[in-house]
Amino acid sequence: MGHTVLALNGAPVAAASLAVQQEGPAQASRPEEPVGEAPPVPPPAAPEPQPVPDSLDDLIPESALADPEAWAAGGVANPVPVDELPDPLAGAPDPAFDAAFAGLDTVPDSAAPSDSEAAFAELAVPDPQPLPPDPEIEALASIEAPVLAAAPELAETRVSSTLVLALPAAEEAFPEKDEFVDRFRDLSTLRELDDGVEAAPQVAARARADAELLGDILRTYGYYDGEVVRQLSGGRRAGEAAGEEEAEAASREPSVRFDILPGPRYRFGAIDLGRLPALPEPDASRLIEAFGIKTGDPLYADRIVERELELRVALGESGYPFAAVDEPQLLIDHARQEGDLTLAVDPKGKYVFGAVVSNDPRFLSGEHLARIARFDPGDTFQQSLETDLRRAIIATGLVSSVTVTPRETRAPQEGQPGEVVLDVEMERAPLRTIAGAIGYGTEDGFKVEGRWEHRNLFPPEGTLRLRGILGTREMLGSVGVRRNNFLGRDQVLTVDAFASDITTQAVDSRGGGVRATFEKISNILFQKPVSWQIGGELVYTDERNRNVRSAPGVVVPRQAYLIGGLFGSVTLDESDDLLDPSEGWRTTLFLAPEVSRSSGAQSFYLRAQADASYYQSLGDLVLAGRVRAATIQGAGIDDIAPSRRLYGGGGASVRGYGFQGVGPRDALGNPTGGASLVEFSLEARIPTPLFGGAIEVVPFVDGGSVARGSTPDFDEIRFGAGLGIRYKTTFGPIRVDVAAPLNKTEFDSPVVVYVSLGQAF
Repeated sequence: MGHTVLALNGAPVAAASLAVQQEGPAQASRPEEPVGEAPPVPPPAAPEPQPVPDSLDDLIPESALADPEAWAAGGVANPVPVDELPDPLAGAPDPAFDAAFAGLDTVPDSAAPSDSEAAFAELAVPDPQPLPPDPEIEALASIEAPVLAAAPELAETRVSSTLVLALPAAEEAFPEKDEFVDRFRDLSTLRELDDGVEAAPQVAARARADAELLGDILRTYGYYDGEVVRQLSGGRRAGEAAGEEEAEAASREPSVRFDILPGPRYRFGAIDLGRLPALPEPDASRLIEAFGIKTGDPLYADRIVERELELRVALGESGYPFAAVDEPQLLIDHARQEGDLTLAVDPKGKYVFGAVVSNDPRFLSGEHLARIARFDPGDTFQQSLETDLRRAIIATGLVSSVTVTPRETRAPQEGQPGEVVLDVEMERAPLRTIAGAIGYGTEDGFKVEGRWEHRNLFPPEGTLRLRGILGTREMLGSVGVRRNNFLGRDQVLTVDAFASDITTQAVDSRGGGVRATFEKISNILFQKPVSWQIGGELVYTDERNRNVRSAPGVVVPRQAYLIGGLFGSVTLDESDDLLDPSEGWRTTLFLAPEVSRSSGAQSFYLRAQADASYYQSLGDLVLAGRVRAATIQGAGIDDIAPSRRLYGGGGASVRGYGFQGVGPRDALGNPTGGASLVEFSLEARIPTPLFGGAIEVVPFVDGGSVARGSTPDFDEIRFGAGLGIRYKTTFGPIRVDVAAPLNKTEFDSPVVVYVSLGQAF
């Protein structure tokens, strides 16, 4: 330490002074001492202790601080030669040590061994023996060195102009690759920078967020040891001008690449479903199977959420309305590469349905609500049937809100299920409706229509409806009574009395009648595979074929008819939507035996009609086709009232022609109708990106023929073609069709427009 101090400040210290005092020539050069025996040398004085600096800063003199360059150029004052520096290991001379070893000036003769050598010679040195084996060393030696797996070959997938994912090229290394990329594309923040050149710091910040996102998605798919390597290149700082060359500028575009190394996929370990396995069979096995996750299955976080929901539904469908399911807990064990799943389930007993209890029995009684329910007392509780009852009550249109709550009336005991009643809480909706419409149509002329109804005048669900139409071609007044859900779900009884004066392109008719119908209906909320209708009517009508082309002195006489008959229809519907089908088919058969009396003559005949349509999706494109055939058997065309005959043409028939504009005509151009009809339609419903995909373009072609006889003859078949627009809404498409006749007659318009709700068929 002393030497280090010497070197730093250039001042002689105690160690250097001591070394100088030990030099002999310096003592002999003193002139005042006599020559002769040298006087005894006094022991060297102990060096004075030097203060120990607190830090290196204390070793620097003030002169060095004032002028460092001059201080450094001056060097060390009175430097000591390096060869005269004392050995730091030697220390100070020790007279006692020198006296003890003064006699050891000669080396003893090696031929005469000393006593110590003789003693050592008599010692017997044993031969070296091998050490016993060490089990710990042997165990360590048996451990093989780990073999590092080779990194998989990566293939690039470009997500955007600034973003590239490099994923394993082998399908088996990452089977979820496509789904993984789609999921990342939907969530990535870097994709928002796809347009234009962005500042590199912004790209870097979003790249860090996307790296965390990629790690989260990997863990979602069960890759808990996966790695994401981020590489950021290119880009310029915010505000930096672009280069002169576009190629150089392109090379400076910020770009991010993520290398995805999934690693091994973890699997489900232990599965704990709480009290679920303790349920009696077959419920336990069925519910465990509904959950579907087993030990050893690939670990997929989304599947846990999906199967938890399925289990909740299965519990509600198996008679456990009060079952409790806790949030799932997943414990990851990296050593086993497994995740232990805990989903605490408490079924809380099995139940059957009891009664339905209404909070407003005078409005909608519990007995009526039980009639429209799809279950009977004693049936195993099903959550879907409870939900279905709530929807059916809303579908009546009589309530504004409904709450259905199961309530225990008998607890499960001795292996027997308990019982729950359904408490229905309703709020009444406005029951009276006044509606009206005013408009003009090329076929109908001006028309004003009004309607008043009370939807629960005769509880439950008894409606009184008054309706009136005043127009240039139609006048009508009617009184109707309708009871919904009559004797069962979606069954409707309707009785109407009416009087009318109607002029169409083919018929001029005035009269009145009574019509009663009992039907099983299909509606938007509850589309049914089978629906039917039966009914009867009694009609008096005074009518004639309309005189479209008048001639001087020609008067078409009226003829009175009294018609009574029965009718019925059945519809089979396997389509996927009532108003806008895209898959499946539907067919309807209609039969109506009638008796007609006119001018003292009586006729019996049968009206029959069959309709069939088919729908096929080709991607987003839908092809649709329809055929219709009808006939009147048992009477000649002249014995059938003009209003009961068959006509073609119009928006629901052969487009391109007016309503009742297809068929035979008399000499004056009046459509006379016929006793047989055949029609077909074919159209393609093509989606477009307009209005968010709400617009469809529909090219179509129609054809049809009406013959006077009961057997089609196709003598006057008509074709029409056109283009339609469909605007999709939540309640069905709005249809606008523009069509032209392909083989028009002198009575047909060159272009006809049709507007309606729903597809043409």
